[in-house]
Amino acid sequence: MTSMQIPSAGGLLQMLKEGTMYMDDADDHLMNISTCANMTKSFASSFGPNGMNKLIINHLEKISITNDAAAIMNQMELQNPAAKILMYASQIQEEEVGDGTNFVLVFAGALLENAKELIKSGLATADIVEGYNMAKKKALEILPGMTCDSVKNFEDEKEMIKYLKSCIMSKQYGNEDVLVPLIVKACIMAKSKEKDSFNVDNIRVCKILGSAITQSYILRGMCFKIKVESEITSVQNAKIGLYSCAIDQGQTETKGTVLLKSADQLLNYTKGEENLLEQKFRAIASSGCNVIVSGGGKVGDLASHFANKYKIMVIRLQSKFDLRRVAKMTGAGVIPTLAAPSSEQLGHCDKVYIDEIGETNVIIFDQENKDVSLVTIILRGSSDNVMDDIERVIDDGVNNYKALTRDPRVLPGAGATEIQLALEISDYADTCPGLQQYAIKKYGESFLSIPKALAENAGVKAMELISLLNAEHQKGNKTFGFEIESIGTPMIKDAHKYEILDPLIVKEWAIKYATQASNTILSIDKIIMSKPAGGPAPREPKTQDGDED
Repeated sequence: MTSMQIPSAGGLLQMLKEGTMYMDDADDHLMNISTCANMTKSFASSFGPNGMNKLIINHLEKISITNDAAAIMNQMELQNPAAKILMYASQIQEEEVGDGTNFVLVFAGALLENAKELIKSGLATADIVEGYNMAKKKALEILPGMTCDSVKNFEDEKEMIKYLKSCIMSKQYGNEDVLVPLIVKACIMAKSKEKDSFNVDNIRVCKILGSAITQSYILRGMCFKIKVESEITSVQNAKIGLYSCAIDQGQTETKGTVLLKSADQLLNYTKGEENLLEQKFRAIASSGCNVIVSGGGKVGDLASHFANKYKIMVIRLQSKFDLRRVAKMTGAGVIPTLAAPSSEQLGHCDKVYIDEIGETNVIIFDQENKDVSLVTIILRGSSDNVMDDIERVIDDGVNNYKALTRDPRVLPGAGATEIQLALEISDYADTCPGLQQYAIKKYGESFLSIPKALAENAGVKAMELISLLNAEHQKGNKTFGFEIESIGTPMIKDAHKYEILDPLIVKEWAIKYATQASNTILSIDKIIMSKPAGGPAPREPKTQDGDED
């Protein structure tokens, strides 16, 4: 009789697939928190106007140079499951309000770092999470009382420049005088006049290499870096027909074989198809349509011939989204088959023409004489990386404009809001009984990571700055923050007076998402990672010419 051997690895691991990683040790839990906290420290150096750029090379070897946390996170391929929670928090912040992703990561990292100290002191994770939730609730109650101003008129260009300047300066310091008026003007043009609403999709960016940022301008209409499919290069008072099909000879519905017994039959067969296509173009021209825009396949040679014959400009777009934007801008209806459009289906544009910007040929739909809400920013720059980064800044500025339409209240920037929150939450912690008060105090201290990051990136002693700000705020000057242009000793100024302002809604959602992400990571006590599924072996790196020698 043989005895049965009992496996040494018991519990849950025994039932999992071979190769599965299972971590449930207390040290692993702390290591997990430390990993996430250390990851966010790399984003602190990108925070604020003096933040450094990061060079990211993705799996396709595309290079991105930016200090925008959302763009960096999208390019990074994180493997740590807990770190991905922070990535999701920054992504959802980007989707909700379009800005504040750096704040989410820096603040969440500070919360985790402080939580690690509390855990080492013997505080239970449940008490820390409960304390953080209490502190978050208190912070969201304090924020509305710190409002220092609010937007009065969203169509006042001078007023909106004041509210959006801080957002652009934090990412493109030095170029704000060029970019902010450009973004504000585009937003005002794109804002719906009939409804009190704003759609970020109404603003498009067309990047054209060459020249400098100062040569960027706004076009009321659309611009495409494509070629025209016919010989007509300019049409005034364009009547536009939009087609989702290919502009070519129609295919038969069923497959079949045609037997031709003579040359005359062959000529008559091809001539019949030509006549049918010509009839379609004649009918389109008779309807008044002089510009055809196709979102389908190719434009055939015979179709181009008849388009030239009837003086019709033919344009083929690569994207269905662009076709929808043209439909929205011109008021045209999309037609699924090549047929003459009705008067209701025809769109209108003041002018459609080919132009050359730099060395790039473009097709422009110009609606300058018509009040349409779709505008394009023609962005110029010295390199693709520069234009990509500025495009992200424009997107942040446009999203801040939209955020202000949702909630017009603004808070003092430059770290003033965070210093005041740290002081008030620390006072609140003294009134709370139980072990949660330690977590609440640490939550308040975590807000100091924001002015600390601003100071360190500007080359200023952080603790000296924080002590100066604390002293000023305790005197009742709640709007005083860090003045980054100071040299040598840190200086503090009234952020409201110098128009350094942050939208309240951005700060509000950032605090919510950062707290939720850190609490989720703190609540994890075990990590189970399944063995990767089998697949093809990774490709070997290509041999360089120098290696062959």
